Amino acid sequence: MSSRRIDIFDTTLRDGEQSPGIALNPHEKVEIASQLERLGVDVIEAGFAAASPGDFEGVRAVARVTTRATVATLCRASREDIDTGAEALAGARRSRLHVFLATSPVHMEKKLRLEPQQVLERAASSVAYAVGKADEIEFSCEDATRSDPAFVAEVCRAAIAAGADVINLPDTVGYMLPAEYASFLADMRRRCPELDGVILSAHCHDDLGLAVSNSLAAVQAGVGQVECTVNGIGERAGNASLEEIVMALRVRRDYFGVDTGVNASEIAATSRLVELATGYDVPPNKAIVGANAFAHEAGIHQDGLLKDVATYQIMEPAELGLAMTLPLGKHSGRHAFAIACADAGFRLEGAELSDAFARFKAVADSGATASIHDVMAAEVTAR
Repeated sequence: MSSRRIDIFDTTLRDGEQSPGIALNPHEKVEIASQLERLGVDVIEAGFAAASPGDFEGVRAVARVTTRATVATLCRASREDIDTGAEALAGARRSRLHVFLATSPVHMEKKLRLEPQQVLERAASSVAYAVGKADEIEFSCEDATRSDPAFVAEVCRAAIAAGADVINLPDTVGYMLPAEYASFLADMRRRCPELDGVILSAHCHDDLGLAVSNSLAAVQAGVGQVECTVNGIGERAGNASLEEIVMALRVRRDYFGVDTGVNASEIAATSRLVELATGYDVPPNKAIVGANAFAHEAGIHQDGLLKDVATYQIMEPAELGLAMTLPLGKHSGRHAFAIACADAGFRLEGAELSDAFARFKAVADSGATASIHDVMAAEVTAR
């Protein structure tokens, strides 16, 4: 079937680093960026160059070593930020200035203290100033989903006319529902036909636990780029999880009809590196990369998987650099227990297997942890 290409914009080093307590030094950013290149992302947002001298150095370090992906830095809609960002990106093979300006009433009134006309003018002038200072210019309407759609369309039109290559319409505070976000993006395309001439991007936060769902809805609505982070780290409840988006698009290619350039076999290594570098542990029940993502304890499931993995698995963990496990516990079945015994060097059959399995179940029901060796040792002691 024919398919379109979705660009993966990774903002682990910028929005992900904005998670409380994370501060990556330039060396750590380079290490993660190198792994992101192996993963195959299209854009690496390396930081917010104007935020601090350390972040400037981090962006500059990533720009100098990246060989394939576009390197981006976030900039407020100001000449100072744009100049700083352009300087940090000077060594990049391909660079992108990511300029943002809020468009929602609450942000314009309370934070920016600007009138809508002033915001419109600043959006156009900042993009025009950025053009030529990097290979690509992305413009984001911060808090787009709580903005007046007519005004967002007007700002988009002005930014495109000024030279923006990418327009991002983020769900900055994780407010949208999937169908609502898809409708919003479709409405923007109707109101601003000029969006068809640039890359339309989605950037979703997880405040209601819907960042991945909203990102997938955006793909259905026709966006060409999705912004996300490894392990879903980021401000507050986090960003849309890169690995979940990529694998949803891959597993359900029959439904979405799109491809990404991500090398799935590097997902596990990337997740682990980010986990170690940031100190943010991946929850065991985290989709795709959690320790339990391919672990099956229930006896019915284990029996089915031992007969055919397709019974309870929709992904091949080896393709992600992971492995399926059949941990033993109170819900485990006789079939899986017998195989675990054999793997441990104990080939049991008939009454001997039944007795050992009964002992194992008794220990598991008590809440204690017991290995196959513990169970067999207990039998020897009993004799």
